Parts: sequence; C-alpha cells; structure tokens
Amino acid sequence: MAKTLPKRSEVKEEYTWNLSDMYASKEAWEQDITEINTLTAEIEKMEGSVASSAKDLLFVLEQMAKAEQKLELAFNYAERLYDQDQNNSEHQAMSQKMYAIYTDYSSRTAFVVPEILAADMTVLEEYIKENGKLELYRKQIEEIQRTKAHSLSAELEKLVAMTGEMAQTPAQVFSVLANADSRFPEIEDENGEKFRLTNGNFVPTEESANRRVRKDAFEAYYSVFEQFANTLAGLYSGQLKQQIFYAKARKYASTLEAAVDANNVPVKVYHNLIDTVNKNLDKMHRYVSIRKKCLGVDELHMYDIYTPMIADAAKKIPFEEAKETVLKALAPLGEEYVAKVREGFENRWIDVYENEGKRSGAYSAGAFGVHPYVLLNHNDTLDNMFTLAHEMGHAMHSYYSNESQPYIYSQYKIFVAEVASTCNEVLLMQHLLSNTTDKKERAYLLNHYLDSFKGTVYRQAMFAEFEMQTNRMAEEGESITSDSLSKLYHELNKKYYGPDMVSDPQIAYEWARIPHFYYNFYVYQYATGFSAAVALATGILNEGAPAVERYKKFLSGGCSQSPVELLKIAGVNMEEPKAVQDALDVFGKVLDEMETLI
Repeated sequence: MAKTLPKRSEVKEEYTWNLSDMYASKEAWEQDITEINTLTAEIEKMEGSVASSAKDLLFVLEQMAKAEQKLELAFNYAERLYDQDQNNSEHQAMSQKMYAIYTDYSSRTAFVVPEILAADMTVLEEYIKENGKLELYRKQIEEIQRTKAHSLSAELEKLVAMTGEMAQTPAQVFSVLANADSRFPEIEDENGEKFRLTNGNFVPTEESANRRVRKDAFEAYYSVFEQFANTLAGLYSGQLKQQIFYAKARKYASTLEAAVDANNVPVKVYHNLIDTVNKNLDKMHRYVSIRKKCLGVDELHMYDIYTPMIADAAKKIPFEEAKETVLKALAPLGEEYVAKVREGFENRWIDVYENEGKRSGAYSAGAFGVHPYVLLNHNDTLDNMFTLAHEMGHAMHSYYSNESQPYIYSQYKIFVAEVASTCNEVLLMQHLLSNTTDKKERAYLLNHYLDSFKGTVYRQAMFAEFEMQTNRMAEEGESITSDSLSKLYHELNKKYYGPDMVSDPQIAYEWARIPHFYYNFYVYQYATGFSAAVALATGILNEGAPAVERYKKFLSGGCSQSPVELLKIAGVNMEEPKAVQDALDVFGKVLDEMETLI
C-alpha cells in the first residue's frame, strides 16, 4: 500500500528548517527587495563612468556587493519556502518574483564588467594605490581582467551576447525530445504486470534483482534512442558547433581550453584525469570481473551494471541514529568541525522528511550572513545516511567560506564543489568499515564504495573522454553523425569495461541520452572532485591534525584563489597525476578486500 505523505503543516517543527534565521517575516523580505531596486538604480546611473576614477570604481563595486548580497539572501528565502511545498501558490509567486528581479538586476548592471575590462590594468592599479578601500576588490578586478585576451569590443560583445538564447537550442530541443516527446515502451515487471519505462524509472528498473526485467528494460529503453539517433546526432553536432563558435570568437585554441578557463583551471588537469584513468583501466576490469563472479552469470551484460553485487544486507537507519553515526565518522576533522555540524543538527538547518509538494532529492544551499540550509527526503536507508554526510559537507564548506571571506569571495567554484561533500562520505565509509566485522555487511559496504568509484571516476572519465574526442572531431572538420558517435562510444565502452563485459550493441546509443554532453565539458569535475576528496580523506585519516588544518584552510578559501591553488593548500595538486592515482590506488585496495570476501 502506498505511503500517504503528510501535509507540510503536519510535519513536526523539529524536522523542518528554520527560515526565520534569514528573515523574521515576509515584510522584512519585501523591504530588502525595495533596497535591491534602490541599489540597482544607483549602479545604473554609473553607466559610462565605472572606471573613470578611483572614487567611481569603488562606489560601483561597493553598491554591487551590497545589492548582490541582499539579492542572494532574498532569492534563497523564496526558493527554500517554495521547495518545502511547491503547491503553495504564495511561495510559488515569491520564487517567480525573485527570478524576475535577478534577471532585471543582471540586465541593468551588464555594463559594469565590460567597462572594467576596457580599462587598462595600470590605470586600475593607480586607482587601488590612490584609494586603499579598493584593495579589497583587487582579486575581483584581476579576475575580470584575466579574461581580457579573450574579450571583444563592446559592439562585438553585444553581438555575441545576442547569440546566447539561440545557442541554447540544441540543449533545449534535446531536453524536450528526451523528456517530453519520447514515449518509451511498456515492459513486464517482476510480477508480470505491465508498466511503461521512463527516464526516471529506467535506472531503478536496472537495479532489479530479476535479470529478465533488466534485459527487457535495457533493450526497450535504448530502442527509442536508436530510433531518434540521427536527430540526436544532429542536435549534438549543433552543440559542438556553438562551442567551436564561442571558442574561436574568444580566441581560444580549442573548445576544451575555453570551457576550463571559465573556472581558471589549466587544460592539463583535464588531460591528467583521462590519462591517469586510462593507465588504471585494469582496476576497472577487475571490478567487472568481481561483479560477474558475484552475480554468478556466464556472461556479464551492460544491463547487469546497476543491480547490487551483494544480496541486500541493508538495515533501517533512523534519522537520529544516522546523525550520531555521521558525527562519529567526522571526528577525525576535529572538535570544532564536529561541534558546528552538531549545531546544524540541533538548530534546524535541515528539512528532513518528505511531505506533500516538497521538492525531491537533496541539496545544500544558503546565503552569506546566515547558516547554510540542507534539504533531505530522508527514508532511513544507508544511502540516506551517506546523503546526510554529503550535504553537510557542502554546508560546512559554505559555512567556513562565509565565515572567513568577505561576500565577494565567499562562493567557491564548481570545480571544487563536490570535494568537501565527498570527503565526508569517504570518512563515513571508513568509519563504518572500521566498526563492522560481519562479512556480509562489509561486502555490502564495499559494494557501495566500489560503485561510487565506478560511477563517479571511471564513468565520468569515459564521458569526459567522449566529449574531448567528439569536440576534436568537430574542430578538425569530421562529420558528426549517429554512426560516428555510436562507433566511438561503443569503442570507449569496450575499453573501459574490459573483456569480461559484453558491450551490447544497444550501449552504443548511450551517448544519445546523456544531458551532461550539453553542459560544455562539465562532467570531468565529478571525477576530479571525487579523486581529490579521496586523497584528502586518506591524508586526514593517516596524518591527523596537520592535514585537518590544511583542509580547513581550503574550506575557508571561497573563491579567493583559483580552485586548483586552493586544493594545493589542502595538499592536493590536480595539475599532477598523483591525486587521481592515489584515489585509484584506494579503489585497488577495496577491490583486494572484496575479492577476499566473495
């Protein structure tokens, strides 16, 4: 019988987040919106004179910092209210209002960055010497000026900006085709009852213990992508062409260089990941061999990759128990860190349980000047406990950066966004493993750990290699067709999964369903972030206090330095292969233990 979800009003207050820590009332929120509009108008008056004097430059930067800090807080308040119950029409309207205000602010202040870019850095240096208050904004000014070599005249910048909406067409049409227009076949479930496949239920169906169900789902699902393969290849070709257009327009040597430079990440970080993972494919092949042995099959197929290797050893983990376990697991990070996580648990930073209208999934979000907030849909499983540790990692990263940095440098870059969250997960895994001797339970935990490596390092590296090669093909004028894409993807799949995996012909069309291929070299950051986190957690467990101090400096860095430099402070150099290699060495040790248990 389906579980009836409580209404929002029926959820115990202690399991809901306390949004009054942001605003005591809706009236206070509306007052900030009035101030945002006033500040925006003051900035707007400065068009044409942003960099005409030290005084004017300081005024604009100060007003923007004030406006954007208020904008961030007001936006977060509306979004958290909306996400706790998306059926609430008042909160729906508040969310829509904030998107409109954000768009209005962006368009009315769009002149600021081009005017700072147009100024000579020697002139800006003189301004900083003339007015000491500008020293605070030096890094912000330097980051704007860093892209000067890839900037255009004001007229051409306007023209390029006008292409933005048009350039979204491949991604938008892909989304409509994959999520709205594609109708997937019906198959029979474990009980012989028919149900229709969807993008949402495909992977859960592939986790089924019934192999016939997995095979039917796999073949039926990919038949739709094969049917639309030519159209989807055309859309992906359009995505590659727009990436090439922007790279050339901005005088980058390649689409890859253009993409990673947005986060100030060297190209060699990307190449290191691909090269190091390729040198460690033997470990992935061992994983496949172990999976084949655990499942007891003569042939391992791609529809066998999601189902658990170990028969369910799961037990219910209530939220109160999950919290205590997470606190114990994070003990290596020191008393101060654990005390702050406990504060989050006790002071309603977290919205815990599902209710009618609540947004699905989990996230950490927040604004400068207030503690972070965490949304969960906790369901008393092992995965949910890992999610709690993960999201509190994000929250603590935000907390330390907000406490240590001024607003303008408080937000960390996407390149390091998954490091703190995954580091917490690794510490939780090591804690659980060090506190169980039960063979089945250990194997179940190791299966969880191995699947994390498989999904986050190897699979994302394979995606990253596919992106790199398809971009190179397009840059060299090769035709991008469903045949060329499917051939390349099938070859990569065989290379990554190795001889013990039957790379079924349908898997050649997997490229056609991955939305991340429209995100412009995004996925590699999952793999680098996971690798860095494993390296950091290993260092913290082995070295103790000195590693913890370095790690906290990283957490406190916000965007005050480039993400690669911040990771170096923590003791991880992503410009060298070592971090990825160290993480894959851990993967190898987990494989060793798994082999002894099965």
